[in-house]
Parts: sequence; C-alpha cells; structure tokens
Amino acid sequence: MLKRFCASVFLTTTLMVSSAILAPREASGDDWLPISAEELKMTDLPEAPGAPAVILYRQVDRADKLYGSKEFNYVRIKVLTEEGRKYANVDIPIVGGNQDVSSVRGRSVHTDGSIVNFDGKVYEKTIVKTAGRKYLAKAFTLPDVQVGSIIEYQYYVDFRDRYFYNALWILSDRLFTKVARFTMEPYVEHGLAVRWDYPAGLPNGTKPPAADMRGIVRMEVKNVPAFEEEDSMPPEDEVRQRVEFIYSMGREEQDPDRFWKQFGKKAYGEAEGFAGKTVFLSQITAETVSNSDTPEVKVQKLYDRVQQIRNLTYGTYLSEQEKQRAGIRTNSNAEDVWKSGAGTKHEIDWLFMGMVRAAGFEASPVAISNRKRFFFKKERENLREMDFTGILVKVGAKEMLLDPGAKFAPAGLLPWEETGVPALRLDKDGGTWFQTDLGSAEASQILRKADLKLSEDGTLEGKLTITYSGQEAFARRIDGAVQDEEARRKTLEDQVKEYIPAGSEVQLTTPPDWKTSSPTMTTEFHMKVPGWAIASSKRLLLPVGLFGNAEKHVFEHADRHQAIYFEHPWDKVDEVNVTVPDGWQVVAVPNPQMVDLKAAKYSYSMLRVGNTLHIKRELAINFVLMEQKFYPSLRGFFQTVRTRDEQQIVLQPVQTQPGG
Repeated sequence: MLKRFCASVFLTTTLMVSSAILAPREASGDDWLPISAEELKMTDLPEAPGAPAVILYRQVDRADKLYGSKEFNYVRIKVLTEEGRKYANVDIPIVGGNQDVSSVRGRSVHTDGSIVNFDGKVYEKTIVKTAGRKYLAKAFTLPDVQVGSIIEYQYYVDFRDRYFYNALWILSDRLFTKVARFTMEPYVEHGLAVRWDYPAGLPNGTKPPAADMRGIVRMEVKNVPAFEEEDSMPPEDEVRQRVEFIYSMGREEQDPDRFWKQFGKKAYGEAEGFAGKTVFLSQITAETVSNSDTPEVKVQKLYDRVQQIRNLTYGTYLSEQEKQRAGIRTNSNAEDVWKSGAGTKHEIDWLFMGMVRAAGFEASPVAISNRKRFFFKKERENLREMDFTGILVKVGAKEMLLDPGAKFAPAGLLPWEETGVPALRLDKDGGTWFQTDLGSAEASQILRKADLKLSEDGTLEGKLTITYSGQEAFARRIDGAVQDEEARRKTLEDQVKEYIPAGSEVQLTTPPDWKTSSPTMTTEFHMKVPGWAIASSKRLLLPVGLFGNAEKHVFEHADRHQAIYFEHPWDKVDEVNVTVPDGWQVVAVPNPQMVDLKAAKYSYSMLRVGNTLHIKRELAINFVLMEQKFYPSLRGFFQTVRTRDEQQIVLQPVQTQPGG
C-alpha cells in the first residue's frame, strides 16, 4: 500500500480516517425517546432566560471503521418563542465527497401531545457564511411547528471508506443544551492508536471523556450555554468547546518536537520518493522551457504547465469506480501524474518539484499547516492541522514558496488558509520550521471604478468595473469552478448589491475569465441607484460613501466575546466619477479624510473637474487576528467610517443671471 503525504493527513492510507458507526446508544434509528409532561408544558428555562429555543437532548454515537463508518445524531429542541420556530429549518453540514447524510427522520410534537411526522424532501443547498465562506448542507423543514412545540430529528452521517481521521464532538451548540451524550468507538486495528483532547476546555462540571471496558469512549454534558456566533470571529471549530480524536501509528509520542521530527522525516521520504528523478521528467521539462528563458520565466512556465493537469482535490469527489470510468488511475509517482493528466493537490506540487529540479533549480518539499478550521499548535500533535503542501524553489538569490497544486492560484500566491501559519521545510533530518508570509492588504484588493451620471431626481446610473486581485480573485474563481454560468452571474451581481443601497439595479455586462490563474480578475456591470442623492430645499445632497453599504452594520454591538479574525488582509479602493446634471453646480464638499490605525485605514478625497466629481475612497484591513481587548478601538474605527461615508456633497441649481 503506497504511503501518501496526502492533503488530509500524513499517514498510511489505513489512517485516512474520520468518523463513525453505531456505538451502543439509547435510541436506535427507528425509535423516539419518550417525552415527559414537563417537557411538553415548558414555556421557558431559567438557565437560559429569553432563549428562543433550547436543546432538551442531543446524542451523537460514532464508530470508526475501515469500511462503512457511520455517525448517528439525535436532536430534541423545545420552541419557546415565535423566533424559535426558525429551528424547524434544519441544515446538516456535509464535507463534499467524504460524507453524506442518510435515514433522516423528524417530527413535531405539540403541547397536547399530538404528533406531525416529517414526510418531506431532504435537499442539498449551499450555505453562505460571513466573509463569503460557503459549505454544503443537507436541508429539510419540520412540519407545523408552533410556539411550545417540541421538534426532534435523527439522521446518520455516512463516511467514505477509509476516511475517519476527522473525528470531532462539538459540545457547545448555538442553543442552550440541557443534556447531551456522546459515544465514540475508535478504529484501533492495523497498529493505530487514538487519543482525545479538548483544547477549548469542557463545560463546567463535566467529567472528561473516558473509555469503558470495551474501548468505547463516553461523555455526558449538562447545561451547556449557547455558543454565541459573532461576525468576523475565528473558525468556529477552533473556539467552540469540542473533543478531538487524534489517531497515530503505534505508541503516542509525548514530546512534540520529536513527534514533528519523525513526521518530517517520513513526509520527506514520501515526497522525495514520489517526485523521483527520471529521464522522463528531464524530457518533459526540456519540452516546456528553453535555454534562453530567464530563471523566472522557466519557473513560471513550469508552474503554468502543471496547473493544466486536472486537479482532483477541487470539485466533486470521485469514487474509485468513477475514476476508473473516467480513465483516472492511481498515481504512484510524478511520471504517472503527467501521463494520466490528473492528480491531487500534493501530487501536482510534487510533480512541479521534480520538474523544477530537472530544470536545474534547488527545490524542497514543504508541509504547511492551515487555519481554515483550526489554528495549528505543535503541542496538539494533530496531523490534520498540517495537511497542505508547497514547494520552496530557489530562483537566483531568492527563495519562493509556490503551490501550483492550489487550483487557480497564480505563482507566488498561497491560498489564504496557508498564509501566516507555521510550515515545515522538509529534509532527511525532519525539517526546519518557518512562518509563511501573510501578504499585505494591497495584494488582495477590490478596485471599484464607476463612471456614473446623476439625474435631477437623485438617480445614479452608469458603468461599474471591478478588478479583484490576489486572494479576492482566487476565492471567486474557486467558488465559480463549481457553479454554472447563471449561478456565477447571480453571485457576482449579488456581491455588488451588498456594496450599494437596497433597491439598486445591477446587471453583469462583461463576465470575467473564470479559468485562468491570472493575479487579477476583471468584470463589468451596469448599475442604477435610484434616489442616491436626496432633494432638499432646491438642493441635492450626495453622500460620498456609495459602496459603503457593507460596512453599515459591521461591529455595531458594544460587547464582544471572541477575537476579531479576517481570512486575509484586504483593501477596498473606490474611484467614482459622477457627472452632475446640466444646470447644477457643486457648492460644498467634505474635507479630505484620513484615519490610519496601521491595522485599519480609511481615506476619502474629492476632486472637481468641470461638471464631474472624482471621488476616491479607500478602506483597508491589514491584520488577520486581533485580541478581543482591542475590539473597542476597531469598533470606534468603523463608526468613524460610517460617519465619514454619510458626509454629503451639496449641489444646487446654477443661478440665472438677470436678463438671461
């Protein structure tokens, strides 16, 4: 069995592990637990005053197996207010290709004990979170839910064969939880060992999880406060109370430094063995570059060429049978990747390493942690936190960290989750740690250029050109890769509508190039903003912050519980040209503004040329993680942004001269 330094874990394929099959439990997939009279009569819960709903009972039973892993979930919720009725709409997140949801059952129980069973459809949908993050979910709606109803549902999560490395219990839910019980039957064959950790702590009064005589890990929690979701907070899985199950081969290593050194040696051997050094690699490299190319051009050509290979890490997961039907075979080395024309992210990276070496460059494999779900900590010895790859290439006197296996990432750009994180340059001795570059705000910019005409009724209308660069372009291409043309169009138009006042009209006129790895992505729209200028006493009042709608409700709340977190630094630059109507003149403009906190910056300026106003606005965030104690300063900054955006340019009719 070939060892893989795979994109999900650096172990043998027997350790490509994640979840569940039924451990012993109180309720089977065919039964409902009894409901007490007290639960039916409940109108509030003193431990959760004002809560719209509470979880009366939750159960997760999971057992990891090499084949046929499952996880059973059972949820019972009491609806206490009209707002709480929304919990009848259930979304079950799924990881595309690795898991699915089956055997969904549900029902609504009214206060008189009458029951309405769920017999509707379970469908798949995309959930859009803050900061544009998306995930797939299986969704359904429970019937006839009223204030006072108890809603409950149960389902199985079915996992891909040999996929059980991602075992996780989430303890703190978005609702107050009275009782929750968890069981886990780990897979400990083929020399595997498992341990568990709870990095964010356990709810008050909770006994730590422990294994019984049969090796089944059990835990019960009671009276767990609701997890409060906030805008721009760290990844939920990192900050919520949870229990992580971490697999390893053989005896657990107590010393984190030794653990990662052993990992580095193994990962280095796997990468080197895969990349190899063959006559074939030298031949295809010579066909791709020429001797007259500069070193930079050679690297760019090789980067562009390997990115043309079909990337199996992105898009829809393919089973072994589907791969066979599509003619995709298992790759044993870099030569196989080239010949098959398809490979995973790390396989494409290693092919690139072999080719740049064949072109005469020094190149080293790199293991990169990622911060998409968790923040890497060496002490946790968790391989799923170190599951990305890259290649360090020496070009002249400079070393470049490149990741051609990241689809649509231009040379020099790492996906945001790989930036500002610990990485391990691999070698035969285990490797050397370093920190990847975070990138600047200016490198990931949204540039909005608008040429608009103002009507006397206050309507703005004209052309909008948006150029996305860096992470902003990369993220949109990744999202667009799994959408059809209509979905792409709607997504881009909806994003523009988020920037401008409600009721505005936006139409995509020139779509971007979705398939390139260019550092920038440009698209054009026709936009119309009715009533942007306000008529007042024969004057028109024109606010300066045309694209500031997205910031109107950012960090409004006075209290903050979580740290502030952005996926990457970003910069929004607006260059708006407004032609004023004939017969009108500008009589007052706001003074130029500049607020620079280093971590956040806002500026505004305006220039008048003839009957055209040239307005420039910039808003930038130049950090990723900020401690909660600095929230008041950041909140004050955005309050200033909103105030400045509401400043007005004053226009009035040109005075008619006597006798004119």
